[in-house]
Amino acid sequence: MSSWKQNIQVRDLDDAQRLEITCKACAHVHYLTKAMICRSEEREFEYLDEVERNEICKARGCRGAVRLAMPRKGDTSGFVGGLA
Repeated sequence: MSSWKQNIQVRDLDDAQRLEITCKACAHVHYLTKAMICRSEEREFEYLDEVERNEICKARGCRGAVRLAMPRKGDTSGFVGGLA
């Protein structure tokens, strides 16, 4: 079964798109952009699951495994509806 992370390459991301990186051990959160990932030219061809696998926590002394998420750009809205 494939996930969305296996279908999107770094080069497919918008230049302004941020990726949220959350540490599985200490819950520290930091963000990556396409420019930060593509400091090395070969990395633009990586899939997001490979980026997730290669990243580590940036919190001092942690270096734990991380989970990658793509924050939604638009406004979110609650459920509007119900029984009439």
